[in-house]
Amino acid sequence: MSTHECITAIAQQHLPEALRHLRTLVDINSFTANAAGVDAVAARTAELFADLGFEEEFSPCTTEGTGQHVFLRRRGRGGDPIVLVTHSDTVFPAEEEVKNDFRWDERPDEGRIYGPGVIDNKGGTVLIWLILRTLRDTSPELFEQTHWLIASNAAEEITGDDFAKQTAVRCDGHAKAVLVFEGGPVDERGWHIVTSRKGRSTWKLSVEGKAAHAGSQHAVGINAIDALALVLPSIAAWTSAAEERTVNLGHIEGGTVVNRVPHEAMAEWECRAVTPAALAAADAFFSSLNGKAANGAILRAERTGHTLAWPGGSEVEALFKHWGDAAAQVQLSAIAVPRGGLSDANHLWQLGPTLDGLGPWGGNAHCSERSADGTKLPEYLETSSLVPKTVMNVLALLTLASEDGVH
Repeated sequence: MSTHECITAIAQQHLPEALRHLRTLVDINSFTANAAGVDAVAARTAELFADLGFEEEFSPCTTEGTGQHVFLRRRGRGGDPIVLVTHSDTVFPAEEEVKNDFRWDERPDEGRIYGPGVIDNKGGTVLIWLILRTLRDTSPELFEQTHWLIASNAAEEITGDDFAKQTAVRCDGHAKAVLVFEGGPVDERGWHIVTSRKGRSTWKLSVEGKAAHAGSQHAVGINAIDALALVLPSIAAWTSAAEERTVNLGHIEGGTVVNRVPHEAMAEWECRAVTPAALAAADAFFSSLNGKAANGAILRAERTGHTLAWPGGSEVEALFKHWGDAAAQVQLSAIAVPRGGLSDANHLWQLGPTLDGLGPWGGNAHCSERSADGTKLPEYLETSSLVPKTVMNVLALLTLASEDGVH
């Protein structure tokens, strides 16, 4: 029996147990703001990996109203750790799950499991367990001697760099590799592995005008909505396909009633770009909007958030080769892809070479509705992806960890 056939058989043997663990996690509501639920998922995750010899550490997230991060470690023989990243929280409030009857729903005829977090990201957590359980059976010495750090974010769905800072402390600022187990799709080209992500800035523009009666004193007023409307096209114009930059005006407010000149208006938007320079150029323009509008209204622009791009690079290419070679061993293809969305990789890549999208395949993340005509489907996991993704990750980790001389 070849190595990959042996790994496949072991992974298949442990799959039923992995699915039982997944159901346990999915049955716990862990909406980001449900701190107790997030903590319950973190505790269950710690129990899951305790059987593999991992020591637990819980640490509060600094964002108010959220739960605890959990860090699980096996030190092996020391050195820089291989960091395996997941998250405990989901986007689904308990009320939404009840309203849409959104819960564990295994449908063998479809080859799918529906449920909150099955692909984002409780399925990723359980895949990490299945990988390490299979790796321990395949190569016990390598498993025992490798320094592993599993890091599970309590508040990934609201972003922020608190988790990254805490992770950096626990690996002394450097990792052998950072492996993020967000869902990884597959198409006719092969399994997608993410090797870069856009950066993002978020902005708010507040407009202060002057209220007046719209009928008798229209000329006295300063219309805040008019001032905002004149500025918005110049903001949207910073979308550029050539510079791989997008601007999305996502929220606008203004005025109260139609017979009053509105004295306040507000817009919020985000800008994403592949390169720091492209993002910085747009940010410089947005910052310059401070001042007076043509009609005399006061404009105040404020950057409300900033996330660095994860640019990829030669170290990432070298790390990806382990996964590309592993896929080829089992007659699969792995392709390196950029992605526009944010993940923990945006905050962790400076610790060491990073890959993302290593989790299972599924779809409709962040969706809870199901319609009778099938046009709306909730979040789901493709069950058939778990074993192939386990095999590919185990084969890649065998070569990555063996670079330190463990055989």
